[in-house]
Amino acid sequence: MDLITAEKHYNTLNNYYRKKYQKKVFKVALNAGFTCPNIDGTVASGGCTFCSWMGSGDFAGDKHDPLKKQFALVKEQMHKKWQDGYYIAYFQANTNTHAPLPRLKEIYEEAITLDPNIVMISLGTRPDSLPDDVLDYLAELNQRMPVQVELGLQTIHQKTSDLINRAHDLKTFDDAVKKLNARGLEVVVHIINGLPTETKEMMLDTVKHLNTLPIQGIKIHMLHLMEKTKMGYDYLKNPWHLLTLDEYVDITVDQLLWLRKDIIVHRVTGDAPEDMLIAPLWTKKKFVVSNQIDKKLRKLNLFQGDYYEKENNG
Repeated sequence: MDLITAEKHYNTLNNYYRKKYQKKVFKVALNAGFTCPNIDGTVASGGCTFCSWMGSGDFAGDKHDPLKKQFALVKEQMHKKWQDGYYIAYFQANTNTHAPLPRLKEIYEEAITLDPNIVMISLGTRPDSLPDDVLDYLAELNQRMPVQVELGLQTIHQKTSDLINRAHDLKTFDDAVKKLNARGLEVVVHIINGLPTETKEMMLDTVKHLNTLPIQGIKIHMLHLMEKTKMGYDYLKNPWHLLTLDEYVDITVDQLLWLRKDIIVHRVTGDAPEDMLIAPLWTKKKFVVSNQIDKKLRKLNLFQGDYYEKENNG
């Protein structure tokens, strides 16, 4: 399945969904009030040092509202950009499998009935929060409604992972991907470019490692430094070099060229709430970032996976 176009030299999520559903598909971000195992002491405390107090659910619904109300309000906001489309019920904030199975069932079973135009449920979670009973239930749910699992990785490098308080190792991540794949569940992986002390080669190594795993999608983010986060406080006290726009574009383009051609690219940048963002300020202009990536790929006349295929196929 080739979703690469003259305009986009990589497999975009928009093209993938339009081909699959013949319609625009967008996520409606929900907040079920979960916490994280590295916040509540299950594996650590304090949380990831880059993560906001909203648990990376900065654009999700209000956890104090019922899911039905959250869905209606967020859907209304999304329709200001797109008049028509199908929906994905997206549990974004914190770790959305970090609860006893009966509680998870209650939430997910409600979510898939919120609107007849929901075509998928998507769960943001951690690789250390997928016990077998939850995996088995998700596999059963996947027979009734497609289930997509978004796994935070951020980096394969343990030194960096420890620095940002991920509180799990690479083997835990790899094992989780394989267990999800064995049950037929779609896996989307989050990585972050520009983490402290990481070089371009280290960031490329993270993508090259993902090529060895049965994943279906990737989200590439630039590190955002936000207010009320540990990393934000550290940066304000003692600033360090953050990637410039040109550096980020250069790294991300090379990551796309090393990325397997079958992997769907869900995003090549992201943004933080403007009132919380400390730096880098260029991330506010995410369309500029994506356009610069497109421009460089077209100038090089190269496409997603070209470096990967050259190395592996000669």
